[in-house]
This record gives sequence, C-alpha cells and structure tokens, in this order.
Amino acid sequence: MFKTLKNDIPASIVVFFVALPLCLGIALASGAPLFSGLIAGIIGGIVVASISGSTIGVSGPAAGLAAIVATAIITLGGLDNGGFEKFLVAVVLGGIIQILLGFAKAGIIAYFFPSSVIKGMLTGIGIIIILKQIPYFFGMGNNPTGNFSFLDVKWEGFKLVSDLLNSLNALLSGNISMGATTIGVIGLGILLLWANILSKKAKIFQLIQGPLIAVIIGIFFYIITKGDTLGLIESQLVSVPVPDSFDNFKGQFSFPNFSAIGDKDVWVIAFTIAIVASLETLLCVEATDKLDPNKNVTPTNRELIAQGTGNIISGLIGGLPITQVIVRSSANIQSGGRTKASAIIHGFFLLISVILIPTLLNKIPLSVLAAILFVVGFKLAKPSTFKTMFSLGWKQWLPFMATVLPMAITGDLLLGVGLGLVFGIFVILLKSFQNSHFLHKEGENIADGIIKMTLAEEVTFFNKAAILKELDNLPENSILELDVSKTKYLDNDIIEILEDFAVKAKERCINIKVFSERGKIENPDSFIEFFNLAKK
Repeated sequence: MFKTLKNDIPASIVVFFVALPLCLGIALASGAPLFSGLIAGIIGGIVVASISGSTIGVSGPAAGLAAIVATAIITLGGLDNGGFEKFLVAVVLGGIIQILLGFAKAGIIAYFFPSSVIKGMLTGIGIIIILKQIPYFFGMGNNPTGNFSFLDVKWEGFKLVSDLLNSLNALLSGNISMGATTIGVIGLGILLLWANILSKKAKIFQLIQGPLIAVIIGIFFYIITKGDTLGLIESQLVSVPVPDSFDNFKGQFSFPNFSAIGDKDVWVIAFTIAIVASLETLLCVEATDKLDPNKNVTPTNRELIAQGTGNIISGLIGGLPITQVIVRSSANIQSGGRTKASAIIHGFFLLISVILIPTLLNKIPLSVLAAILFVVGFKLAKPSTFKTMFSLGWKQWLPFMATVLPMAITGDLLLGVGLGLVFGIFVILLKSFQNSHFLHKEGENIADGIIKMTLAEEVTFFNKAAILKELDNLPENSILELDVSKTKYLDNDIIEILEDFAVKAKERCINIKVFSERGKIENPDSFIEFFNLAKK
C-alpha cells in the first residue's frame, strides 16, 4: 500500500473535495443535522475502507437512502422531538443485519445484475451529476451547502427535468451570478487544461491534481473579489459548521436513544436500511470493479460486513447510513487511486478539515466544486458509451436505456436500476425460451495441467457467478481449453469476464486455448474481437 502513496495521496485530495459537498448535501436532503453527513463520510473513509476488500471503492452517506432517512425521522417524531436519536437506533440495527447478511454470504446477489444495467446506472448517475450542478455553477442555487443528493423527486413533477428547465429559463433571463460563473468557468478551464495537456507534460502535474489547484484559485478569487461586483455571497459558498469551543464541537454529536429499541417502526426502518443499503453497495461494487483498470474483484460478503460495521459506528455517534458510493469511487479511479489508502486518507482529510479549517472550507465557491463534478459526470456519461452500447445490439441497448432514462428524468437511482433489471430479465427470458443455457466443465487432466471447459449453446449473465468461480479456481501454470464451438449466444457479460480473465491469466501463467468453429486460437489478445470475428 505504501508503494503507491504517490498515486493515492493526490487521488484522496480529489475524493475529499468531491465528498465534502456530497456529505453536506445528502444530510440536508435527508432532513438530518449537517454534521451527521460529515460523520458518515469520515467513518466511510477510515473505518469501512480499512475493513473492506475493495482497493478503490469509497464509502460515505448514502444518496439512495436520503428519501428513506427523511421519512424515517419524521415517522419517529421529527428532528426536534427526538426522532433523529430514535433513527440512529435503526442505523445501528441495520448495520448488525448487514453483518449477518455478510456471514450468510448474501453478497452473491451482485452477480445477478446484467452489465448493461450497471453501465446504465453509471451513465445515469453521470447525467444526474451534470444536471444537478448547473444551478451551482452559475450561482443560482438557493441551497447554501449545495444539494448534491439525487433525491427530492416528485413523480408528478418529474423533478430533475423541471429543475433543468428552470435553470435554462434563468440562464436565458440573465438571472445568474457573474462572480460564480466566472470562477466556475476558470475552474473548469483549469481542470480541462490539467487533464488534457499539463498532466502529459511533467510528473509534477500528475502529483498535484487539477481539482486542488481549481479549489485554491477559487478561494483566492473569493478573497480578492469580496465586496466587488464579482464577489460571491454566502449561499454560493460551502457551509461547514464552525464550532467555537470544544464543548460546542462535542455538542454536534448525537447518540441513539436505545429506549426505542422495542418500537416496531424502528425495526421496520432498520430492515429497510439494511436491504436498500446492501443492494446499493453491491451495485456500486459491481460498477466500481468494472471501472477498475487493474480488474480487481471485490469480495462482496466482506464488503457487507465492512458496511455493517461502518453503519454501527456511524449510528452510535450520530452519523447517517453508509454505502459504497459510485461518485466518489469513480472520482478515485479517475484521479489515479491505486489502493484503499486513498479512501482512508480522504476520511482523515474530512476529519482534519472539520476540526482545524472549517472557516477556510467555507471560502470554497460551490461553482468550482460544480466544475469538478461536471468533469466526473462527463467521464461517467461519455457519448462513446451510448455508441458502444447501441453497437452491441438491442439486447444490451434496451436494458441500458431503460436504466438511464428513468434516472435522467426523475433522478431516482433505484427506480432506474429496477426498470433496467426488468428489461434485462425480459431479454434473458426471451433468449432462454429459444434455447437452454449452462456452463459445463468437461474434465481435468491433473498430470498435464489441462482443464477442459465447454460452453453450451446459450450462456447468459445468470452464469456469471458459476463462470467466475470456475475461472478463479484454476491453478497457476495450467492450460485452459475453452470450447465455444457449439455456442450460439454468448452474453456480453460473459465476454467481459473472459476479457478480464485473459489479463489475470498472464499473471498466473495460465495458457488459454479457445476452440471454435473457425479453428483454434491460443491466448487471444481480445475476446471481444475474437467473438466478433467468429460471428462473421
């Protein structure tokens, strides 16, 4: 881990600046104290990352749970009537349930979500991030901390679309802040210059990340233009609680009211948190592993245990529920994070900043943070992704768009994933009706180190877990003879698994021989190109 600190420390700084407004925004959207979001971010970084088996995943307060949290606090009495302290009991119990799910090996459910849905979730989140930052980039936001959650969705109003139209109307009417827009454009220019030109010129520009420079310049801009026509007002800046004494700092913590443990509503909320948080985490784990350039595979059962432990501690000291978060994880990957050290260090940065420099943090313009998230969102929702998914055919395109569109229209992550999964299952049932699907391992010649594996006529993402297990169990210095000569339909998810395995096989000295109707090929450089050629 210490060998990669030169990569992990710069990445942790970027994740810190992405996580800070997210922690505050999600707490605000949840109807909870702002400090509870920061607690969840700190615990997610330090505790969860330390226990987790993920190398580049980052955890924090759960955007997908904000609506559930807001409703739960009201149900239990409201923020001013002890409802939050009762809610913390549910968070602790939810964490215990997650740990039990981990020991029960429930993490395997992640393998039953098709690749098209996961990519749709990533793309949808990217679109949401971009749309939600428009008001803050132009200084139009009324929320002093930046509403960076994906919630507050009203079905009848198509909230995300209406917000976008209102923002565009404000832009056309000239109702923008010139100061916020100016430093937002400058920040975005710095990010693009850093990523596309400077980072390729010298190593110093790889160590010192563009987002950090953009934030520093944003602070100087605020100080220099204060009181000027380009000056920023308080609602256009980050707002972190500033304690004036140690007793005041301690007073920001809340503690669970365990006298409510017999309340059935507390238990219903606890199970809801455990199930939804676990599902959101497992989806993010699957998505993060796909983004990982080193193709590491996160142990999902261990991840549930890590998340459960984090939720217990977060609940005990007044924090929100925690999940692995794709926005922070993708920012970590895109910034060059290599090990879990980047996630842990970002947690310490959050802790140190809250204690030592809250006043300085409150000078960061929200428009600069919006520019950082614009870049993160674009990398998740690249136009090339749409082109690639379309080229893969309707079986991939339909679930992909069924996931993206509901998320982009309503801002609801779970709705998009749910509809995408429904369409994914429809495609599989249709193909399954036409043909059977299974994986069959023919045999093993221990003496020669040859393992023969035959794929049947129909292989879909339902076979992901079985194929992953078989490939992971292959011994080093062996020969895999993979027969696909009878395979008529091979799901793109399985091709991606084989593509990732080809990288690992070289490290494990496993020789791959693929047999098809067109003949035999050894150690193909790309399974995707191989199967496309086989179709022709």
